[in-house]
Amino acid sequence: MEAHSHVMRDIPSEDRPRERMMTAGAQALSHAELLAILLRTGTKRESAVLLASRILKECGSLRGLVDMSVEELTNIHGIGPAKAIQLLASIELGRRLAQSRQGEVYTIRKPQDAADYMMEELRYLKKEHFVCLFLNTKNHVIGKETLSIGTLNASLVHPREVFRAAIKCSSASIICLHNHPSGDPSPSPEDIALTRRLQEAGELMGIDILDHVVIGDNRFVSLKEQGLM
Repeated sequence: MEAHSHVMRDIPSEDRPRERMMTAGAQALSHAELLAILLRTGTKRESAVLLASRILKECGSLRGLVDMSVEELTNIHGIGPAKAIQLLASIELGRRLAQSRQGEVYTIRKPQDAADYMMEELRYLKKEHFVCLFLNTKNHVIGKETLSIGTLNASLVHPREVFRAAIKCSSASIICLHNHPSGDPSPSPEDIALTRRLQEAGELMGIDILDHVVIGDNRFVSLKEQGLM
């Protein structure tokens, strides 16, 4: 054990997160350590890990970092344009990876599956996006469409648009989702009223509205599970 701590002391502080990632794996690292690996170097006064911790503090959270522009990042002491661009490129890659489910057959058996499928895409958005997932008889996702952007209300989301999109991809059933930019997924009376309207239309069309899932920040509420539909 003594030998190990001696070795750790000899590793420059810039390299410690990299060392830890090699021995313990990426999952074991904190947000600040992962960020430090991307930054590679700190400033004269602080290590990359300290710089990373300060960035997270100034952004308020990892979520805050996602919303930063190059200009905002370079305003933080210790971040130049090259580091800012590197961070934003990494965030964008992560986002694309989360969305690269096309081509895979994704099956939805429970509200959690629908929430997992859309969480990364919806959780950081500044406006409400109303999205429909179209499923076949085996509950595979065969289509996805964003049908409105803006505060959700009955005049904005018309059943006609929802079912037109469903018929276009020969969908057997639909799961509706939308995000609450506040991060709190509690459904509003308007969300509940709209869902009931869509359900009634679905009964006429012979296409089931299976659920309406409201996405918050890494949390979700299923109207079906809440008995609201």
